[in-house]
Amino acid sequence: MEITFLGTGVAIPQLNRVQSGVLLRLEDKPLLIDCGSGVLSRFPEAGVSHTEVDTVLLSHLHLDHVADLHPLIKANWLRGSTSMKVYGPEGTEEWFLKVLDAYEYLQEEVDVDVIELFPGEAFTPDGFDCEISCTAASHSVPTLAYRVIGEDGEFVYSGDTEPSRKIIEFSADVDLLIHECSFPQGMKVTNHTTPSTLADLLEESDVEIGTICLTHFYPDMQEHEKETINRLKRYFEGDVILAEDLMKLEL
Repeated sequence: MEITFLGTGVAIPQLNRVQSGVLLRLEDKPLLIDCGSGVLSRFPEAGVSHTEVDTVLLSHLHLDHVADLHPLIKANWLRGSTSMKVYGPEGTEEWFLKVLDAYEYLQEEVDVDVIELFPGEAFTPDGFDCEISCTAASHSVPTLAYRVIGEDGEFVYSGDTEPSRKIIEFSADVDLLIHECSFPQGMKVTNHTTPSTLADLLEESDVEIGTICLTHFYPDMQEHEKETINRLKRYFEGDVILAEDLMKLEL
């Protein structure tokens, strides 16, 4: 199982970071989790053809996680690939169709199946040898965290969230937890995570997690990388990694 971070940033432009997107490759078949602005342009840099992607998971519908989904579908259509399955939280179908309505020429050319998920559901996408389950994150709109169980390992992707005991418990015994860490410690924020608030939750928990990889960085996180890792390492014995665009991890 190979995980490539196509985008590790947020809605604010940053050098070398586009918006959120993680590409999972299971037995050579790719699955995309989130598709924010700039993610589509990362495919050539990652050495992956966008036409290989026919399955997308959306954590939530904020623009920095979905802005390149329709451009991806159009790019695939221009190269003869017209089918797509999109999984997401409640409201995904209505949002998707409203955007598609603006592009009449595309509506009859593509076959997109939108599947809305609710916390607690589990499923296996067509063509994949894995099980995916979801739970609710703590954010300003309906947001899902995903757990992917494959032959080579297991990981959780938190989506955007405040530190959530539910997500930590959801991550029990995974090889990798990909967790947002939007702002540096000491900042008072809602709907997002800082190193301090995540560390406090880890201190309270006895859940076993192999590695934590942090992502979804606002510009405020620049020059706080070392202190971020040190803060989490007080209460977490495994590796702590800060994601970068085009970084790859193997499970």
